[in-house]
Amino acid sequence: MPLQFASRLDNVETSAIRELFKLLGKPGIISFAGGFPDSAMFDVDGLREASAGALAEEPGGALQYGATEGYEPLRTQLAAFERHKGVAGVEPHHLIVTTGSQQALDLLGKTLVSPGDKVIVEGPTFLATIQCFRLYGADLVSAPIDADGVQVDRLEALIREHRPKFVYLIPTFGNPSGALLSLERRRRILALAVQYQVLIVEDDPYGDLYFGAAPPPSLLALSDQVPGSREWIAHCGSMSKVLSPGLRVGWLIAQPDLLARATMCKQFSDAHTSTFAQATAAQYLRSGRMPATLENVRRVYAERAQAMGDALQRELGDAIAFTQPQGGLFFWARLTGAGGAIRDAGEFARRAIEQGVAFVPGAPFYAKDPDRSSLRLSFATADVARIREGVQRLGQSLRG
Repeated sequence: MPLQFASRLDNVETSAIRELFKLLGKPGIISFAGGFPDSAMFDVDGLREASAGALAEEPGGALQYGATEGYEPLRTQLAAFERHKGVAGVEPHHLIVTTGSQQALDLLGKTLVSPGDKVIVEGPTFLATIQCFRLYGADLVSAPIDADGVQVDRLEALIREHRPKFVYLIPTFGNPSGALLSLERRRRILALAVQYQVLIVEDDPYGDLYFGAAPPPSLLALSDQVPGSREWIAHCGSMSKVLSPGLRVGWLIAQPDLLARATMCKQFSDAHTSTFAQATAAQYLRSGRMPATLENVRRVYAERAQAMGDALQRELGDAIAFTQPQGGLFFWARLTGAGGAIRDAGEFARRAIEQGVAFVPGAPFYAKDPDRSSLRLSFATADVARIREGVQRLGQSLRG
């Protein structure tokens, strides 16, 4: 007899991005598909020193089982990291350490979502979030976005109509959209959280990857300006895009009741995030190397983003529309069909693979009503020369 799997799996599918990676073994392929940081940007020397320091100073703490809430020296450093970014009053006990921010999202799904609950997400949004919340039975509602982030008037109408369990947003250089939520919209969203008593989940893995002026403060940081809004914010942070995804260090800041239940669910999942990884991250943050690391990452990614924008305009012209990103890892673009060029991003992706270049069609990033002309391009892992070559191949694919 075949195995009978849980019915919750009926609502989820294998990641379209992961499936695409199976096609990337072709020699000479240039990939704009992954949402990875460039491994050449990792501060290997700094992490080597940090791991050695963790073993030298407190080997028992680094190698033994630890508290589910997280390794206390790391919680102290993360609280200071958030205060440096303008979050007033955050202390170590206000956060728990998670195995990447993805686990924070999973814990929110476990603790908040019952089958049939409405959850509002951006359209488009992070694919793994769609899969995660659907796994717990959420009925996802899409709120449209533009270059300034989620459209707040539409969001308010959806909140009134659906009374969601929570709203999930990536306000700063979103994945896949690259959009940056404006300061005015951030304040309005905090006011909506208070007015409608609705939780706002803020996912912020890219906020430190800005190219020019710093972005507006996080919703969590701004919550002090909107009385009563702090308790309606759950903030997810991550070291993956700025330090190393291999450490799998993320964190969740939320009201005490939610943190307590998330901690309980984490006990069932992994007992605690790797204490060695936490101790290494704590040593690194304490070393003072992070500002220089961020400065270098921002400089390199800004150069690559500019190269990709220039190349897209040169090679694809008015057959593609996009907004130049101000940070993060992604271009979000739409095929216009100008001059009779192809408009279906799925077909375009198949042609591009044949030309030796990969990107991700945009349709899987929508919980509802996908835009099949949309696509995501990542500039993070290719240098400027390969970006120019890859976009030239895209132009050939579009014309083919």
